[in-house]
Amino acid sequence: MAGLSSEILPEDGTAGTLVGRVWHRGKPGGPSVVAVRADGVFDITTAVPTMADLCNAPDPVALAKSTRGERLGSLQDLIGDLLAPIDLQAIKAAGVTFAVSLLERLIEEHAKGDPARAETVRGELNSIIGADVSTIKPGSPEAEALKKSLMARGAWSPYLEVGIGPYAEIFTKAPAMAAVGYGAEIGIRSDSDWNNPEPEVTLVVNAKGAIVGATLGNDVNLRDIEGRSALLLGIAKDNNASCALGPFVRLFDSTFSLDDVRRAKVELEVTGPDQFRLRGQSDLSKISRDPTDLVAQAMRTHQYPDGMVLMTGTLFAPSEPRRPGGTGFTHVVGDLVSIRSPKLGTLTNKVNHCDKIPPWTFGTAALMRNLAARGLLR
Repeated sequence: MAGLSSEILPEDGTAGTLVGRVWHRGKPGGPSVVAVRADGVFDITTAVPTMADLCNAPDPVALAKSTRGERLGSLQDLIGDLLAPIDLQAIKAAGVTFAVSLLERLIEEHAKGDPARAETVRGELNSIIGADVSTIKPGSPEAEALKKSLMARGAWSPYLEVGIGPYAEIFTKAPAMAAVGYGAEIGIRSDSDWNNPEPEVTLVVNAKGAIVGATLGNDVNLRDIEGRSALLLGIAKDNNASCALGPFVRLFDSTFSLDDVRRAKVELEVTGPDQFRLRGQSDLSKISRDPTDLVAQAMRTHQYPDGMVLMTGTLFAPSEPRRPGGTGFTHVVGDLVSIRSPKLGTLTNKVNHCDKIPPWTFGTAALMRNLAARGLLR
């Protein structure tokens, strides 16, 4: 698996239990659940028609390893056929889970989505808040005291409420089946002038609320649109091809655990057609809420019979000017975005406008019809 395939694998290669989805080019072809092993990529769809079935199995790791399956080829051969490594799971996201992202959301709100005002607002907010919010535990007495102080000064915000209040911000990032995978184009709206990638560790959760693994995600955000009003979150977050996941799900086993997630570092690099390069890093150890708390809040009063994935948020909010004299970072069409974490591999996508990317047409009904035609539903 030399060349490009080695670049997307975790640092320990195929030592862990890596599963994903590819478009099987047989007749009839369609999405197949696969196990990525040292000797190739193996179709295990006869045992688990969907990734949701695998993650809901009593022992996903044993099932993924014990099912030999059909060898489809090497990873190098199949890179162009990779899909998002989930299917029927709900796609959820948590926001404002890092102190840096809290500050940036406040900046968006106070700047009313105008990037030209961002730096001025950043300085004003630092003086108004007057506290290191990274040291404040959400929902604690200290958080409540700060809330009362800021409310008295007229400086409270919905972002502070979810950043340090008792309830996390949990929202639906995209419908099930709408995520794109490694190598696909990822979308921004053409009417957005201030937007950025959000590199995030994404938890894979079964129907019982157990975290069974993780993958990488890009929670593309339109900062100008969300900044105009928090009520525009849906428009800022959920657009054609605006959610990328992959390259694979790494299931929890002896090589990878929830503690590895808690310690995960996520690197991001954006390389533009204008020769612009941006690099940054997100450290999950600095998250304000433990991953298990985020999952518990997402599933406390709701059920997800096919399981869910939960994007955990990011502390990366780029403010580096894109152009000389510019007011901050924003995407341009053609940007290549690479997100890497040592235990999870690399997720790479190219930016385009949502209306220029082929529309999403293969949904849940299409998947069921396809699996039935291939004789894979029992």
